[in-house]
Amino acid sequence: MDLTGKLAVVTGGSGDIGRAICEALAAAGSDVIVTYVGDQTRAEASAELVRAAGRAASVLQLDQRDEASIDAAAATVAEHGRCDVLVNNAAWNIGIPFRNLGTLDSATWDRVQETNLRGPFLLTRALAELLQGGGGRVVNIASVGGLLPGSSSIAYSCSKAALIHLTHCMAVALAPAVAVNCVAPGLVEGTRMAARLPDEISEGARRAALLGQVGSPIDIANATVMLCEAESITGQTVVVDGGNPAAMNFG
Repeated sequence: MDLTGKLAVVTGGSGDIGRAICEALAAAGSDVIVTYVGDQTRAEASAELVRAAGRAASVLQLDQRDEASIDAAAATVAEHGRCDVLVNNAAWNIGIPFRNLGTLDSATWDRVQETNLRGPFLLTRALAELLQGGGGRVVNIASVGGLLPGSSSIAYSCSKAALIHLTHCMAVALAPAVAVNCVAPGLVEGTRMAARLPDEISEGARRAALLGQVGSPIDIANATVMLCEAESITGQTVVVDGGNPAAMNFG
């Protein structure tokens, strides 16, 4: 699919990976709606990168835990008359080592699942008609933690495992008009998400990376664009982690 003149919605566009995705989509020719939950200043900075690439950009507040906010955001997108690409990038995590079961309370569990799983489902459902009308693309940003039992917390790993399977299910639900795929990053140095990882997880990811470096926002963004442009890929997960052998059977 030629992305020139297409309209993309990138959730969590105020974050480090989200910003790279916005910039890459703009470089490929897309206009971009950048969503954010609380940091409008960072979202505006992402939008400026889109405009610097010669594409139109706007920012849109979206709380993925609030169904009314999701519906309102979808209605705003619908005012454009189209939605060609949806990147479900927004997520939340917290650093709780797996063995600290008592620290992972139900409120934390619910916040992670509502943000990382329920939110992407509800937003994709809300934009499904627009996506289907233009032969759109959905890319979910999951995590290697959804493939292997290791991440910032059990709640985060479970949410991302479910997001990967949601990708499979939505690929069936939205076929043949819409391709739905997934990118699963490993550790991404320098991001706010990475800062919440337990040290043992970060160190293990660095040791396991065959290329001597872990994932980068640019590679995640380029993988996202590739999946948007592809004509015959759906229901798949692309792992971006520097080559951890343990994750290779899942890519």
